[in-house]
Amino acid sequence: MPVIIKTPDEIQKMRVAGKLAADVLDMIGEHVRPGVSTDELDRICHDYIVNEQQAVPAPLNYRGFPKSICTSVNHQVCHGIPGSKVLKDGDIVNIDVTVIKDGFHGDTSKMFTVGKPSILAQRLIDVTHKALWTGIELVRPGCRLGDIGHAIQTFVEAQGYSVVQEYCGHGIGRGFHEDPQVLHYGTPDTGISLQAGMTFTIEPMVNAGRRNVKLLPDGWTVVTKDRKLSAQWEHTILVTDTGFDVLTLRRDEQPAQFG
Repeated sequence: MPVIIKTPDEIQKMRVAGKLAADVLDMIGEHVRPGVSTDELDRICHDYIVNEQQAVPAPLNYRGFPKSICTSVNHQVCHGIPGSKVLKDGDIVNIDVTVIKDGFHGDTSKMFTVGKPSILAQRLIDVTHKALWTGIELVRPGCRLGDIGHAIQTFVEAQGYSVVQEYCGHGIGRGFHEDPQVLHYGTPDTGISLQAGMTFTIEPMVNAGRRNVKLLPDGWTVVTKDRKLSAQWEHTILVTDTGFDVLTLRRDEQPAQFG
């Protein structure tokens, strides 16, 4: 399937969807605290997306996924299903939000700490965030996807961590998952060459231990095999004529600070 180059009108709709997704993460932060269940976080996000934003939570019923967001706690890597699990002091949790507005998707995730995290957990979160921006800052016309994956992998492994290879970023627009696949590892000067008008996610999953993961019997939740912590951050990116635009930038982020 060919990579879809978005028109100016489609890009504007992507901007709106991306802003809404970012706003959900800005909203939910105050609710992430000891004693709250991941199901309650899902309910709050669902109500906000549907009632406040007049939008659609893309994960709900997507290929059978039963909830409106993904909540991946501690050694859960991605696609955690919100449920009865109650967060406790020291937990870390990735909240992954995708909204659909006017037929277009905005997809983003953020790491949250519950109470006071361990030094190890906070370092993992910080390194993963920097890995995301290491990839983002390479985005421009003519850059190849292998360059982005290689830069992320090289940075992460230099910090003593590992990159999950079974799951990756993806094109996004009218479709939740479009071409191309955006790997977070790879070889320089390989893969497709980026063009202005492409939109895709970069979303590295970084493990404190080995990169190996397994899928739980629920068919969705991915965990580290060694049960060590994992972290992930995600943004939806637009390739512009001169570089990139982060369509899911949150209020607490300014690109310059990650240079």
